[in-house]
Amino acid sequence: MNYFGQVKKWIGEVTEIALLLIALGVAVEVLFGSQVPFLSGIVTNLTSMISTLGENGLVGLVALGVILFLFQKRATGQHSNPQI
Repeated sequence: MNYFGQVKKWIGEVTEIALLLIALGVAVEVLFGSQVPFLSGIVTNLTSMISTLGENGLVGLVALGVILFLFQKRATGQHSNPQI
């Protein structure tokens, strides 16, 4: 039994759902402002995180590179091994 593969797949799917919820939150906040109680503050938090990465100079750039590498690896890994 491939427990690690199942856990890895589960974590990847949860991460994908979280990213979709973040994108939905940004779209809703842009359209309706901070009127929606559950989704308000997402844009503020994202800009705060981006400015924190920018203030850290090289360390922030390396962290951003690692994050992008992980997302790109996840995106290419989905299409290389489809399971039906």
